[in-house]
This record gives sequence, C-alpha cells and structure tokens, in this order.
Amino acid sequence: MTATAPAGRAGNHAPGPSTPLRGLRVRDARPVEGLCYATGAVLIASGLAHLVVLLVDGGSWDGPVSWRKPITFGLSFGLTLIAIAWVSAYLRIGVRTRTALLGLFAADCVLEVAGITVQAWRHVPSHFNMETPFDTGVSMTLAVGGAALVVILCTLSAAAFLRRPGGPPGMALALRAGCAILVIGLLSGAAMIARGVYLTRTGHQLAGYASTASLKPLHGVSLHAVLVLPVLVRLLAMTSWSPHTRVSVVRAAVGCYAAAVAAALVWAVVAY
Repeated sequence: MTATAPAGRAGNHAPGPSTPLRGLRVRDARPVEGLCYATGAVLIASGLAHLVVLLVDGGSWDGPVSWRKPITFGLSFGLTLIAIAWVSAYLRIGVRTRTALLGLFAADCVLEVAGITVQAWRHVPSHFNMETPFDTGVSMTLAVGGAALVVILCTLSAAAFLRRPGGPPGMALALRAGCAILVIGLLSGAAMIARGVYLTRTGHQLAGYASTASLKPLHGVSLHAVLVLPVLVRLLAMTSWSPHTRVSVVRAAVGCYAAAVAAALVWAVVAY
C-alpha cells in the first residue's frame, strides 16, 4: 500500500474513496456515493435556479421571507452532501454503516431544502412559523430534520477520531480538523433552532427570527471546513512537494480556518 492509499483498501472495514477528487465521476462511484453526488448536484442546481428567480423577481436578500433561503440552503446542503459522501470514504467504518448514514443524510438534505423551498414559494417564513397547522408542520419537520443531521454528522465525525483516517499525507489532520469544526457549525445551528423555537413558542416570533443573526456567520463558516481542508490535501498531492512540506501547509491552513471560526465565535458572543 502506498502513502496515498485511502482508508480501508487493505481490509473490509471501509470501502475507500472511489473518486478522490478526480472529477467525482458518478460512473466510478459506488451506488450510495453516486446517489449523494447526483442529489447534491440537484440541490446546487436548485439554489442556482432560485438565484435567477431572485434576479428576475427582485425582493430583499435579508429577512425571514426571502429568496435568499432556498439559494443558500440549496447551495450549502448540496456542497455538504457531496463533501460528506467523498470524505467519509476515508473513514474506517463499516460499509453497511456508511451506506446507511449517507442514505439517511441525503434524504434529510432533500427534506430540509424542500421544506424551505416550498415556504419560499408560499411567501411565508420556513423556520419558527406557527401561524397555521401546515406552517407548524413544516417548521417542526425542519427542526427534527436538523436534529437528525446533527446525529448523523456527529457519528461520522466521531469515526474520524476513533480510528485514524486514511489518505495522502495531511488527510487525517484535515479530516479530523474539518470534522471538529463541522461539529461547531452543527452546534451553532442547533442553538439557533432551539432559541428560535423557544421564543416562538413563548409568543415572541419576531424575536425568534432576530435571535439567529449573531450565530449565522459562525454557522456558515464552520460547515464547510470538512470540504475545504480535504480538497487542499488532494490538490497538494498533485504537487512535487515532500510529504513533510504538504503536511506543514495543511497545518497552516487548519490554523487559519480555526482563527476564522474563533473570530466568528467572538462576533456571535459580542453581537448576541
């Protein structure tokens, strides 16, 4: 096995990534990976389509009722789904466990984006909206789906620390750092949902919408480290640099990303 071999190729515990960044070709992917890549692409296309809707229809970028939400959620969930499907193949977990987690994650991503998109087209808020039974059902479904996302992604993140991930030099560090930062993003998202639901349930709906503003930068920055850092490792693997130099670059990138997360956390505390 070479230094660049992904996790699990020498055993039966993990499948190893079938498409380690070289185009993420669906024809080379296992069924669950192909499903996640295709679903992620559809979600990204949905986000871009709603960007066109915003440009044509106009309206505010801010506020609880805005085309911003199907745009940002479609793009973010699509990218995250593709990223998790790819990087999870470096984790040393069972094939069946990984397949089940990725399948549930893909379904949950579709559920979240669909709920937000439906409410955007109805011109009503998607979160913390208890105005009608239908709105309450959508809002609570999104909250439950968010909780499921936390469980699934925390389970995958734990696998990165329980057993050292495979991959080229620096991948283990990138994955562990990316997963740790991802958990911060998940916790900040859970905090936004919990605070907003509580305020809405106690008759302070407008305060519920406003309560999420300070945490949004932290939430947004933290979610995508699990994509950015492993992609950097794969790009470095294409260079002629020594493994030591590549790992040093990854360490510096992790430090920079951690500094950005820390700054967003400080902002969240100050602006709360």
